Amino acid sequence: MILFVGVAIALVPFLYVVSTSFKESTSLFSYPPDWIPSPVFWGNFRSLFADHPFAQWTFNTLFVSGAVTALKLWFDSMAGYALAKMEFAGRRGIALLLLLSVAIPISALIIPMFFVVRYLGLLNTYWALILPPLANPLGIFMARSFIVGIPDDLEASARLDGASEFTIYRKIVLPLVRPGLVVLGMFTFMLQYTSFIWPLIAVQDSDRQVLAVGISGLQSAFLQDWGLLSAGMLAAAIPITVVFLLVQRAFVFNDLSGALKE
Repeated sequence: MILFVGVAIALVPFLYVVSTSFKESTSLFSYPPDWIPSPVFWGNFRSLFADHPFAQWTFNTLFVSGAVTALKLWFDSMAGYALAKMEFAGRRGIALLLLLSVAIPISALIIPMFFVVRYLGLLNTYWALILPPLANPLGIFMARSFIVGIPDDLEASARLDGASEFTIYRKIVLPLVRPGLVVLGMFTFMLQYTSFIWPLIAVQDSDRQVLAVGISGLQSAFLQDWGLLSAGMLAAAIPITVVFLLVQRAFVFNDLSGALKE
């Protein structure tokens, strides 16, 4: 019962956004509130795509989020493998340094990141949105925690058969930690999809903006079109929901539990 009440309370804001997105501005504040619009008003969605570059914002967001996720999974898994399984001088020191850097708040890095990106001439480009998030070391620690649980005997057997370190990483380690990497990828994608502060600073052109910044620009200082804002928020939630539904089956950890038995 408590769970049902909690779910119902959590759904109320979302249902209000859905209801508001299909209403005209003149009926938004009617009393008592009309949860089911009658008639259904599609003008907010038409204005969203006809008067604003919402489709371009959606493409930018999906492209940047997908690129950051793919690159982070690749680099973080390789770095995690090196820190978990390879012996080299300074390995523990590097791991400790990366752990300390996780504690630095992103707000303290915004200004240095801006000057570096501006020095490289990358402002107002996709690279300004893709490259800085790759420096987040949290994914390396998550990947290392997945890889360190793999039995060393698997790698030792592969080395006896003449496999190189890259072959061990690609053909043995990656398949075994696939469920964990899917979780890391989904976490990275959602974090990047909802990113606001850095895209707001790094990109000024409207055609290069992402959804979070674009939707915030729909409101003005003197007029709040709540129907248009609600339509934007509802439309922005659809792609991330579709992505989550597509990858949800990969959250099953049965494959990993069977493969790790010694």
